[in-house]
Amino acid sequence: MSLNPRLVKESFALIEPVADKAAAYFYGRLFAENPHLRAMFPPAMDVQRDRLFGALTRIVWSVDSPDGMSSFLGQLGRDHRKYGVIAEHYTAIGNALLATARRFAAEVWDTDMEAAWVSAYTAAANLMIDAAQADAGVSPAWWPAEVIDHERRTPDIAVITLRLAQGMPYLAGQYVTVQTPRWPRVWRMFSIANAPRPDNTVRLHVRAISGGWVSTALVQHTRIGDTVTLGPPIGTMVPTASGRDLLCVAGGTGLAPIKAIVEHVIASGRRPNIHLLHGARTARELYDLPDLRRMEDSFPWLRVLPVVSDEPGYDGMRGRVAEVMERFHSWADHEAYVCGPAAMVNEAVDRLVRGGMPPASIHRDVAHGES
Repeated sequence: MSLNPRLVKESFALIEPVADKAAAYFYGRLFAENPHLRAMFPPAMDVQRDRLFGALTRIVWSVDSPDGMSSFLGQLGRDHRKYGVIAEHYTAIGNALLATARRFAAEVWDTDMEAAWVSAYTAAANLMIDAAQADAGVSPAWWPAEVIDHERRTPDIAVITLRLAQGMPYLAGQYVTVQTPRWPRVWRMFSIANAPRPDNTVRLHVRAISGGWVSTALVQHTRIGDTVTLGPPIGTMVPTASGRDLLCVAGGTGLAPIKAIVEHVIASGRRPNIHLLHGARTARELYDLPDLRRMEDSFPWLRVLPVVSDEPGYDGMRGRVAEVMERFHSWADHEAYVCGPAAMVNEAVDRLVRGGMPPASIHRDVAHGES
């Protein structure tokens, strides 16, 4: 059975506008036919539904780019181990997904469309299963980590340092899912804010979001000596060896992976010029500026530019960070790393492309955490 990306995309275009209904139907179907699977999921399913559709959207629109999908699906397969997912579960998930696609793309559905979905899902599931099975022999499904430092930088932002019980291989710029004892089975994504270290410590930048279960637990209720659980590292916004100078643009706690990438470049011995723009609404929310200044002092090729958008009296660079970025010389010959709220990331990328930077030179991610 051969892949037919056109038919998958054509039908998914009908499903995408009703994503909420489709995701609710998918999980309803899955749990109705497999009640034992409900215990693997968190009590509240809203974030889970969003994640499902986010992953499905990425897979569908990249289904004809097998190289990129292989890496992404491999990461998903390894990450699913922490939920207790095994190969047999993919059959149940596939049946529920096919039923959902059939229902919400009914106006174009036919046997060829069904065959295209079966073929695409089978290929994707096999990649995830193979990655999980290969990982099972060499790596744990999750990592327990002790909180060894907890700094409340603002009322709603904490910088948390964790020591893992055993080494976790990851690349600068990647993120992990985190589970706290306060909310079992509820996992949320947070970027690692440092390049890999030999002492097995990782640092997270966490903003407590109103109604955010894990983020609030981490900022307000977590103490030194507590233990949290980390899932395997995920993400593709990682440093390249292009040799070009770097433009790094961060909004809010989107600074975390950007800082890890800068640390990695410094440790590599390379000496590119690095411009790091960190945008926040107020000066108080430039929560990591003292540490960034220390990095700047020790690495003369790094220039840190704090930007504040909503504080008229701020004595420094003011404006939206994506707009301020254009006040300097052209960035067209740089490599760019951009992370922050979705609107900020989209605006920055659009401005960079309009300014002549090739899209392949722009590495982007939306800031992880609950929003």
